[in-house]
Amino acid sequence: MRPLWKGAISFGLVNVPVKLYKAIESSDIKLNYLHSKCRTPIQYRKYCPSCQVEVPPEEIVRGYEYEKGKYVIFKEEDLEGIPRETTRSINILDFVDLEEIDPIYYDRAYYLVPAEMGHKAYALLRRAMEATGKIAVARVTLRSRESLAVIRAAGKGLVMHTMFYPREVRTAEQLPELNFDVKLHENEVKMAVTLINNLAARFEPEKYTDAYRQALLEIIEAKVAGEEVAVPARPAAGKVVDLMEALKASIELAKKEKAAGAGDEEAKKPRRRRKTS
Repeated sequence: MRPLWKGAISFGLVNVPVKLYKAIESSDIKLNYLHSKCRTPIQYRKYCPSCQVEVPPEEIVRGYEYEKGKYVIFKEEDLEGIPRETTRSINILDFVDLEEIDPIYYDRAYYLVPAEMGHKAYALLRRAMEATGKIAVARVTLRSRESLAVIRAAGKGLVMHTMFYPREVRTAEQLPELNFDVKLHENEVKMAVTLINNLAARFEPEKYTDAYRQALLEIIEAKVAGEEVAVPARPAAGKVVDLMEALKASIELAKKEKAAGAGDEEAKKPRRRRKTS
Protein backbone atom coordinates (compact mmCIF):
# COMPACT_ATOMS: atom_id res chain seq x y z
CA MET A 1 0.00 0.00 0.00
CA ARG A 2 1.48 3.32 -1.08
CA PRO A 3 1.14 6.47 1.06
CA LEU A 4 -1.11 9.22 -0.28
CA TRP A 5 1.02 12.02 1.10
CA LYS A 6 4.33 12.67 2.84
CA GLY A 7 5.03 15.66 5.04
CA ALA A 8 5.33 16.62 8.68
CA ILE A 9 3.20 17.42 11.71
CA SER A 10 4.23 20.81 13.03
CA PHE A 11 3.54 21.97 16.58
CA GLY A 12 5.58 24.68 18.25
CA LEU A 13 9.14 24.27 16.97
CA VAL A 14 8.79 20.49 16.68
CA ASN A 15 8.41 18.76 13.29
CA VAL A 16 7.29 15.14 13.08
CA PRO A 17 7.94 13.54 9.66
CA VAL A 18 4.89 11.45 8.72
CA LYS A 19 3.26 9.53 5.90
CA LEU A 20 -0.49 9.49 5.26
CA TYR A 21 -2.57 6.42 4.39
CA LYS A 22 -6.30 6.03 3.79
CA ALA A 23 -8.03 4.48 6.78
CA ILE A 24 -11.24 3.63 4.91
CA GLU A 25 -11.70 1.33 1.92
CA SER A 26 -15.06 1.35 0.17
CA SER A 27 -16.68 -2.06 -0.27
CA ASP A 28 -19.51 -0.81 -2.48
CA ILE A 29 -20.38 -3.06 -5.43
CA LYS A 30 -20.30 -1.01 -8.60
CA LEU A 31 -23.06 -1.66 -11.15
CA ASN A 32 -22.36 -0.25 -14.62
CA TYR A 33 -24.98 1.22 -16.95
CA LEU A 34 -25.20 -0.80 -20.19
CA HIS A 35 -27.13 -0.53 -23.44
CA SER A 36 -29.87 -3.14 -23.00
CA LYS A 37 -29.71 -4.24 -26.68
CA CYS A 38 -25.97 -5.02 -26.93
CA ARG A 39 -24.75 -4.95 -23.30
CA THR A 40 -22.15 -2.26 -24.12
CA PRO A 41 -21.18 0.15 -21.31
CA ILE A 42 -22.68 3.60 -21.84
CA GLN A 43 -20.24 6.47 -22.47
CA TYR A 44 -20.64 9.85 -20.81
CA ARG A 45 -19.60 12.61 -23.16
CA LYS A 46 -19.11 16.34 -22.61
CA TYR A 47 -21.80 17.70 -24.91
CA CYS A 48 -22.99 21.27 -25.53
CA PRO A 49 -26.78 21.30 -26.12
CA SER A 50 -26.68 24.83 -27.60
CA CYS A 51 -24.06 24.12 -30.25
CA GLN A 52 -25.10 20.45 -30.51
CA VAL A 53 -21.49 19.27 -30.56
CA GLU A 54 -19.19 17.25 -28.35
CA VAL A 55 -16.81 19.70 -26.64
CA PRO A 56 -13.05 18.96 -26.64
CA PRO A 57 -11.07 19.57 -23.41
CA GLU A 58 -9.32 22.68 -24.74
CA GLU A 59 -12.69 24.44 -25.18
CA ILE A 60 -13.92 23.80 -21.64
CA VAL A 61 -13.65 26.57 -19.02
CA ARG A 62 -14.84 26.85 -15.44
CA GLY A 63 -17.50 29.28 -14.32
CA TYR A 64 -19.55 30.32 -11.30
CA GLU A 65 -23.31 30.81 -11.68
CA TYR A 66 -24.02 34.01 -9.73
CA GLU A 67 -27.54 34.34 -11.19
CA LYS A 68 -29.75 31.90 -13.07
CA GLY A 69 -28.04 31.39 -16.45
CA LYS A 70 -25.31 34.00 -15.77
CA TYR A 71 -21.71 32.98 -15.11
CA VAL A 72 -18.38 34.57 -14.30
CA ILE A 73 -15.54 32.75 -16.06
CA PHE A 74 -12.37 31.65 -14.29
CA LYS A 75 -9.01 31.29 -16.00
CA GLU A 76 -6.22 29.19 -14.55
CA GLU A 77 -4.23 32.32 -13.63
CA ASP A 78 -7.24 33.58 -11.62
CA LEU A 79 -7.13 30.48 -9.44
CA GLU A 80 -3.34 30.47 -9.19
CA GLY A 81 -3.46 33.99 -7.73
CA ILE A 82 -5.42 32.82 -4.67
CA PRO A 83 -3.09 32.50 -1.65
CA ARG A 84 -3.02 28.88 -0.57
CA GLU A 85 -0.96 26.83 1.83
CA THR A 86 1.05 24.45 -0.33
CA THR A 87 3.68 23.26 2.13
CA ARG A 88 3.54 19.59 3.06
CA SER A 89 2.82 20.35 6.67
CA ILE A 90 0.03 19.50 9.10
CA ASN A 91 -0.01 22.58 11.30
CA ILE A 92 -1.45 21.99 14.76
CA LEU A 93 -3.49 24.98 15.90
CA ASP A 94 -4.92 23.84 19.26
CA PHE A 95 -5.23 20.88 21.59
CA VAL A 96 -8.81 20.22 22.74
CA ASP A 97 -10.93 17.56 24.45
CA LEU A 98 -12.44 14.94 22.14
CA GLU A 99 -15.97 15.37 23.51
CA GLU A 100 -15.94 19.07 22.56
CA ILE A 101 -16.21 18.21 18.86
CA ASP A 102 -19.56 17.08 17.45
CA PRO A 103 -18.98 14.02 15.18
CA ILE A 104 -21.04 15.78 12.47
CA TYR A 105 -17.88 17.77 11.65
CA TYR A 106 -15.85 14.66 10.72
CA ASP A 107 -15.30 13.84 7.05
CA ARG A 108 -12.62 11.29 6.09
CA ALA A 109 -10.18 9.24 8.15
CA TYR A 110 -6.48 8.64 7.54
CA TYR A 111 -3.65 6.87 9.33
CA LEU A 112 -0.55 8.91 10.13
CA VAL A 113 2.61 6.83 10.47
CA PRO A 114 6.18 7.93 11.16
CA ALA A 115 8.40 8.64 8.17
CA GLU A 116 12.17 8.22 8.03
CA MET A 117 13.96 9.73 11.07
CA GLY A 118 10.63 10.62 12.66
CA HIS A 119 9.98 7.70 15.00
CA LYS A 120 11.04 9.31 18.28
CA ALA A 121 9.19 12.60 17.70
CA TYR A 122 6.14 10.64 16.54
CA ALA A 123 6.15 8.42 19.64
CA LEU A 124 6.62 11.47 21.88
CA LEU A 125 3.63 13.30 20.36
CA ARG A 126 1.41 10.23 20.58
CA ARG A 127 2.41 9.52 24.20
CA ALA A 128 1.87 13.16 25.25
CA MET A 129 -1.58 13.28 23.62
CA GLU A 130 -2.51 10.00 25.27
CA ALA A 131 -1.30 11.23 28.68
CA THR A 132 -3.25 14.51 28.48
CA GLY A 133 -6.36 13.03 26.86
CA LYS A 134 -6.22 15.78 24.25
CA ILE A 135 -6.67 15.71 20.49
CA ALA A 136 -5.10 18.17 18.07
CA VAL A 137 -6.98 20.55 15.79
CA ALA A 138 -4.86 21.17 12.69
CA ARG A 139 -4.83 22.66 9.22
CA VAL A 140 -3.72 20.57 6.24
CA THR A 141 -3.75 20.84 2.43
CA LEU A 142 -4.68 17.66 0.55
CA ARG A 143 -5.23 17.55 -3.21
CA SER A 144 -4.96 21.36 -3.43
CA ARG A 145 -7.75 21.83 -0.87
CA GLU A 146 -7.12 23.25 2.56
CA SER A 147 -9.00 21.47 5.32
CA LEU A 148 -9.42 21.52 9.04
CA ALA A 149 -8.46 18.25 10.68
CA VAL A 150 -8.19 16.57 14.05
CA ILE A 151 -5.44 14.18 15.09
CA ARG A 152 -5.98 11.65 17.87
CA ALA A 153 -3.99 8.86 19.45
CA ALA A 154 -5.40 5.45 18.49
CA GLY A 155 -3.74 2.21 19.50
CA LYS A 156 -0.05 2.35 18.54
CA GLY A 157 -0.50 5.24 16.13
CA LEU A 158 -2.22 8.46 15.17
CA VAL A 159 -5.42 8.90 13.17
CA MET A 160 -6.29 12.09 11.32
CA HIS A 161 -9.87 13.05 10.44
CA THR A 162 -10.44 15.84 7.94
CA MET A 163 -13.31 18.10 9.01
CA PHE A 164 -16.01 20.28 7.54
CA TYR A 165 -15.86 24.00 8.27
CA PRO A 166 -18.75 25.38 10.36
CA ARG A 167 -20.27 27.07 7.29
CA GLU A 168 -20.58 23.64 5.65
CA VAL A 169 -22.57 22.09 8.50
CA ARG A 170 -26.31 22.69 8.53
CA THR A 171 -27.88 23.31 11.91
CA ALA A 172 -30.93 21.39 13.13
CA GLU A 173 -32.71 24.72 13.66
CA GLN A 174 -33.07 24.93 9.86
CA LEU A 175 -35.47 21.97 9.87
CA PRO A 176 -39.08 23.04 10.50
CA GLU A 177 -40.13 19.46 11.29
CA LEU A 178 -38.25 19.73 14.60
CA ASN A 179 -40.38 22.66 15.80
CA PHE A 180 -42.89 20.55 17.70
CA ASP A 181 -43.89 20.01 21.30
CA VAL A 182 -45.28 16.81 22.80
CA LYS A 183 -46.01 15.67 26.33
CA LEU A 184 -44.29 12.49 27.47
CA HIS A 185 -45.69 10.48 30.37
CA GLU A 186 -43.14 9.65 33.08
CA ASN A 187 -43.88 5.90 32.72
CA GLU A 188 -43.19 6.06 28.99
CA VAL A 189 -39.77 7.63 29.63
CA LYS A 190 -38.96 5.03 32.32
CA MET A 191 -39.88 2.15 30.04
CA ALA A 192 -37.89 3.60 27.13
CA VAL A 193 -34.86 3.93 29.43
CA THR A 194 -35.36 0.32 30.60
CA LEU A 195 -35.50 -0.85 26.99
CA ILE A 196 -32.26 0.98 26.15
CA ASN A 197 -30.54 -0.52 29.20
CA ASN A 198 -31.69 -4.01 28.16
CA LEU A 199 -30.30 -3.46 24.66
CA ALA A 200 -27.03 -1.94 25.91
CA ALA A 201 -23.85 -3.78 24.90
CA ARG A 202 -20.18 -3.22 24.17
CA PHE A 203 -19.46 -1.92 20.68
CA GLU A 204 -18.08 -4.85 18.66
CA PRO A 205 -17.89 -3.67 15.02
CA GLU A 206 -17.30 -7.17 13.63
CA LYS A 207 -20.82 -8.28 14.57
CA TYR A 208 -22.44 -5.71 12.26
CA THR A 209 -22.67 -6.82 8.64
CA ASP A 210 -23.80 -5.22 5.40
CA ALA A 211 -26.93 -7.27 4.63
CA TYR A 212 -27.62 -5.40 1.37
CA ARG A 213 -24.09 -6.05 0.02
CA GLN A 214 -24.29 -9.73 0.94
CA ALA A 215 -27.67 -10.14 -0.76
CA LEU A 216 -26.38 -8.35 -3.86
CA LEU A 217 -23.32 -10.63 -4.01
CA GLU A 218 -25.58 -13.70 -3.78
CA ILE A 219 -27.68 -12.39 -6.69
CA ILE A 220 -24.52 -11.74 -8.75
CA GLU A 221 -23.16 -15.22 -8.04
CA ALA A 222 -26.50 -16.80 -8.97
CA LYS A 223 -26.68 -14.82 -12.22
CA VAL A 224 -23.10 -15.73 -13.16
CA ALA A 225 -23.96 -19.39 -12.53
CA GLY A 226 -27.08 -19.05 -14.68
CA GLU A 227 -29.44 -19.83 -11.85
CA GLU A 228 -32.82 -18.32 -11.11
CA VAL A 229 -32.63 -15.51 -8.60
CA ALA A 230 -34.87 -16.01 -5.58
CA VAL A 231 -36.03 -12.62 -4.35
CA PRO A 232 -37.25 -12.77 -0.73
CA ALA A 233 -40.71 -11.39 -0.11
CA ARG A 234 -40.90 -8.08 1.68
CA PRO A 235 -42.29 -8.29 5.21
CA ALA A 236 -45.78 -6.93 5.53
CA ALA A 237 -46.00 -3.54 7.21
CA GLY A 238 -46.98 -3.95 10.84
CA LYS A 239 -50.03 -2.20 12.17
CA VAL A 240 -49.61 0.78 14.47
CA VAL A 241 -49.77 -0.34 18.10
CA ASP A 242 -50.07 1.46 21.41
CA LEU A 243 -46.73 2.98 22.45
CA MET A 244 -46.78 1.51 25.96
CA GLU A 245 -47.65 -1.96 24.63
CA ALA A 246 -44.84 -1.71 22.09
CA LEU A 247 -42.37 -0.76 24.83
CA LYS A 248 -43.47 -3.65 27.07
CA ALA A 249 -43.21 -6.17 24.23
CA SER A 250 -39.79 -4.80 23.22
CA ILE A 251 -38.46 -5.09 26.79
CA GLU A 252 -39.60 -8.70 27.05
CA LEU A 253 -38.06 -9.53 23.67
CA ALA A 254 -34.77 -7.85 24.65
CA LYS A 255 -34.64 -9.86 27.89
CA LYS A 256 -35.24 -13.14 26.03
CA GLU A 257 -32.58 -12.35 23.41
CA LYS A 258 -30.05 -11.36 26.09
CA ALA A 259 -30.73 -14.56 28.03
CA ALA A 260 -30.41 -16.65 24.87
CA GLY A 261 -27.14 -14.88 24.00
CA ALA A 262 -25.76 -15.54 27.48
CA GLY A 263 -26.72 -19.21 27.13
CA ASP A 264 -24.89 -19.46 23.81
CA GLU A 265 -21.75 -17.91 25.32
CA GLU A 266 -21.90 -20.31 28.26
CA ALA A 267 -22.25 -23.28 25.90
CA LYS A 268 -19.12 -22.20 24.00
CA LYS A 269 -16.98 -22.26 27.16
CA PRO A 270 -14.92 -25.46 27.58
CA ARG A 271 -16.22 -27.66 30.38
CA ARG A 272 -13.85 -28.68 33.19
CA ARG A 273 -13.27 -32.38 33.60
CA ARG A 274 -14.07 -33.88 36.98
CA LYS A 275 -11.13 -35.31 38.85
CA THR A 276 -11.33 -39.03 39.40
CA SER A 277 -10.01 -40.43 42.63
